[in-house]
Amino acid sequence: MNKFVVLATLFGAAMAAELPAYSKPSYPTPAPAYPTKAPAYTTPAAAPAYPAPTTTTAYPAPAPAYPAPAYPAPAPAYSKPVDEQPAYSKPAEEDHPPMPFDFTYEVKDDPTYQDFSHSEASDGKVVTGSYRVSLPDGRIQIVSYKADENGYVADVKYEGEAKYDEYKPTAAPAYPKPAEPAYPKPADEPTYPETKPEAKPETKPYPVAAEPAYPKPSYPEPAYPKPTY
Repeated sequence: MNKFVVLATLFGAAMAAELPAYSKPSYPTPAPAYPTKAPAYTTPAAAPAYPAPTTTTAYPAPAPAYPAPAYPAPAPAYSKPVDEQPAYSKPAEEDHPPMPFDFTYEVKDDPTYQDFSHSEASDGKVVTGSYRVSLPDGRIQIVSYKADENGYVADVKYEGEAKYDEYKPTAAPAYPKPAEPAYPKPADEPTYPETKPEAKPETKPYPVAAEPAYPKPSYPEPAYPKPTY
């Protein structure tokens, strides 16, 4: 193996000694194939100036080629409310002059305790009258009145004495005590055998282990030197 390495080294050295030594080639810079003169640009001509128009030509609007459509007015979409009251014109008031009158009536019915009367008279300008009623307390109320252009004037009088029934409290009604419902006793009541509690199994106490006895350690009492003062 060592001999092969030595032979390979000698062969490489011999090949290197036989190769000639060449210098690095140098190449000339090629000349450009186009002229190096700067291009000449021409200045563009100024834009032409046109005079502004003095008048504006007005063209008529073209007429439409079809007539404008005519749509009918839509009817209202709401219905008339049901509770709307019709509008009535106020009737003309008629001027009737007052007419003279005279009336009288009287009612007396003992079973229904009805006792009242009324009389009134008028000459067309002044109204006079009176009425009487029987009150619940036994009195009779008499009212005499007069009405004219100055207003209404009444005179009230009472006949008799008010009487009230004596108040007698009544005892509270006694209601019978409701009887307690009686339920039928069942014929034969079911009998059940007497059950005894099951005997608990006897348990033996576990042996208690004796507490181990350890010897008490003995430590020598330390001896301290007695201080001297």
